[in-house]
Amino acid sequence: MTADRVLERVRAGGLLPPGAPVVVLLSGGRDSVCLLDLAVLLAGAPAVAAIHVNYGLRDDADADERHCLALCDALGVELSVERPRRPEGPGNLQAWARDVRYAAAARLALPRGAAIASGHTASDQVETILYRLASSPSRRALLGMRARDGSLVRPLLELTREETTAWCVERGLAWRDDVTNESDGYARNRVRHALVPALRAIHPAAEANVLRAAELLRDEAEVLDALVAAELGGPRGRSIALARLAELEPALRRLVVQRLADLAAGRPVPGAARRAEAVAGLRREGTALLDLGGGIRAVAEYGVLRAERSSPPEEPPAPVTLPVPGTALFGGWELRCEPAAAPVGAAGDGMLDREALGAELLVRPWRDGDRMAPVGLGGSRTLQDLFGSRRVPRARRRTLPVVLSGEEIAWVPGVATSARFGVSPATRAVVRLTAAPPAPPAP
Repeated sequence: MTADRVLERVRAGGLLPPGAPVVVLLSGGRDSVCLLDLAVLLAGAPAVAAIHVNYGLRDDADADERHCLALCDALGVELSVERPRRPEGPGNLQAWARDVRYAAAARLALPRGAAIASGHTASDQVETILYRLASSPSRRALLGMRARDGSLVRPLLELTREETTAWCVERGLAWRDDVTNESDGYARNRVRHALVPALRAIHPAAEANVLRAAELLRDEAEVLDALVAAELGGPRGRSIALARLAELEPALRRLVVQRLADLAAGRPVPGAARRAEAVAGLRREGTALLDLGGGIRAVAEYGVLRAERSSPPEEPPAPVTLPVPGTALFGGWELRCEPAAAPVGAAGDGMLDREALGAELLVRPWRDGDRMAPVGLGGSRTLQDLFGSRRVPRARRRTLPVVLSGEEIAWVPGVATSARFGVSPATRAVVRLTAAPPAPPAP
């Protein structure tokens, strides 16, 4: 394929539009050099910036950095260089390097409103699919990388490594070779040097067939994603009735559980789908929890399933006083006690008889054994029972405000108002208690 055809093919992909800001991940290898040159030609040099990460892990790392500096200078592109320090101790070195690289690119791209462009090619796509297929038994393994994934774009995903090499040669662009790519010490290199050639020996179109299969599966995945979204009540849905989950076909059930876990984590949670049958069997009364892996757990509360990040139990807030009238902060809650405009003749949530209260109220967490006599129930109840009947999530109970007048519970927001302190036709002055809950955590 000639350079002109490569240029038109990448232009047709629409991932490097003219004038659109883009940050190119520049290692100095042939693929990233090709990508940077194409970005300048298509988006224009003023719109392009590059990021190079010098990990200092190889003897020629500084030479790679100098090469990138010279290339960017020749192309009129701003280059930022990061020199992170390798963490001590064991760990996945490649994963660390990848995280550092994308984090550095994001810091550069966000203020510019820029996309982040990676030089992944069709050759990388084949190797990625084969590696994932061997190491991860999931549908996601067969889908490969997407050309656009949020702010990350892969404009070269339809070009082979041979084509990016030919581009650089025809354009007179030098590149740097990473000698570690020749080492079979890394699993991906073994895929490149042993598995791909073996498949090519079986069928000359093996790589093209892998790519075509992934393309078809990605199309079908969109249909499946729509089915999952419908079961969750829409693309932003994060819960499903356990009874409905149990009715689903096993394949769709697995996809629903996987989607809930991924949404809760904000990233893929490998293996969550394998717990789908166990999740569907969670009890539908009260609260039940099940670990899904990856720091995520399934939470079934009163027959409704959701997923959340696993975390230590939240410490109950310290007690505070609430003036009558006045305001107080209890944990993340904001409580207010304000005079009502006029006495009312019927009880309501948080409507209390001012004359039955003292000068201030105590706000504290729930304690085991707490009891109150709620308006309309004709007797004393434990808060434990009231929480259950009002379907208060178990995780929320320890941080919920319990408002006392003297030694007696007067009000628990959204749960009950005490008959002892509630308003009646004889009430002459009323105060209204309100409690604004903490803001929900960011997804």
